[in-house]
Amino acid sequence: MTFPRYADYKDSGVEWLGEVPAHWGVVSLKRDIAFLTSGSRGWAEHYSDDGVLFLRIGNLTRDSITLDLSDIQRVNLPDGAEGERTRVVAGDVLFSITAYLGSVAVAPKGLEEAYVSQHVALVRLHQRKFIPAWVGYVTLSNIGISYLETRGYGGTKVQLSLDDVANLIVTTPPLPEQTAIAAFLDHETGKIDALVAEQEKLIALLKEKRQAVISHAVTKGLDPSVPLKDSGIEWLGEVPEHWEISRMKHLCSHVVDCLHTTPTYDGELEYPAIRTADVDRGILLLDQARLVSREIYEERIQRLCPMAGDILYSREGERFGMAALVPEDVNLCLGQRMMMFRTNERAHPAFMMWLLNSDAVYQQVLEKVGGSTSPHVNISDIINFHVPLPPKDEQSRIAERIAIIATSVDTLTAEAERAIALLKERRSALISAAVTGKIDVRWFVAPTPQEAA
Repeated sequence: MTFPRYADYKDSGVEWLGEVPAHWGVVSLKRDIAFLTSGSRGWAEHYSDDGVLFLRIGNLTRDSITLDLSDIQRVNLPDGAEGERTRVVAGDVLFSITAYLGSVAVAPKGLEEAYVSQHVALVRLHQRKFIPAWVGYVTLSNIGISYLETRGYGGTKVQLSLDDVANLIVTTPPLPEQTAIAAFLDHETGKIDALVAEQEKLIALLKEKRQAVISHAVTKGLDPSVPLKDSGIEWLGEVPEHWEISRMKHLCSHVVDCLHTTPTYDGELEYPAIRTADVDRGILLLDQARLVSREIYEERIQRLCPMAGDILYSREGERFGMAALVPEDVNLCLGQRMMMFRTNERAHPAFMMWLLNSDAVYQQVLEKVGGSTSPHVNISDIINFHVPLPPKDEQSRIAERIAIIATSVDTLTAEAERAIALLKERRSALISAAVTGKIDVRWFVAPTPQEAA
């Protein structure tokens, strides 16, 4: 859709902002602040499942001015708490002032009793110059980004002061116009968010399908007509009658853990040091791997130098239990929390890699880590995992079939991710154009619920 422009423009007086509509002003946020504060420290020991809402930076986003309450924390008000000073009321504008600088939200009507953490700034407006939604959208726009880049976002600072928040540059259309533009952005970004949600749902379904294909193929094979037998292992169930049940240690010539030190990233950097973040199920994300010098590389390959076909496995941290193969023509080493398998003549490397990524093995991993908040699996446990083992030639066929399907699913997933990126770019551009007056949407009338349906 193409939107009209305003008839007349003037220089905003702000170099990076350029021109704005002739009847707009440009002032700092402090010109309309009735109250500005941030939360108190020392609330963590008061966390409670049935306390009041405790709003953290994770409840604010750079995508929307709506509070994200999907990951909410609650607290019991501690004795001597500053109480009303940090309590949130409808219309308050909340800013992240440490990590995720630029995240923002407007407290909605009907919000239950809530307080902000020390990482969140609370702005209460007089509403003589700005409506809360307008301030929220300006923060999400290139105005907010340009300002925050000079106050910490993208720079060396990791925190904003309350003065930084108060000095945010804000465009000032008349209040009725702010209301109309904010309503337009609510409507249009809502439509974009719905499209994003559809693509995210598709990605989730594709990932489920991919995982189901892997898990079924490595435990049941490719031929549904073959007779099955009880594996003797409850969580594995039946397997093809001609398959064996083995343990990981009987299928590997080498099992190597990483050095329990963090690599340094100094000097002439040329060798990837693979971390858990660089491994997905069947995929090695080399493009994002951090590089180390030859000296560090040689130190970290002393136990065993990775070669093509070796299996990299994440055994600790948030992304544990994922495996990928070392590709051809790449010299790499293990970063922290990683280990490596080299299969023997009984096992096909790609089949074993997919097997490690299957639900059959992951279930054993979960049994070992339990509900730990810092999950890690011991090598002594991993090498004793029970695994189904087809004949070697059948392992090869299964691995090839999984690779074909996984590649197809990965292509569709990448297309959906590109669509999401384009939609988010459009949303950001639309917000910026609207709050800087590059488009005129004063004509917008929000549809009634019946019309929207």
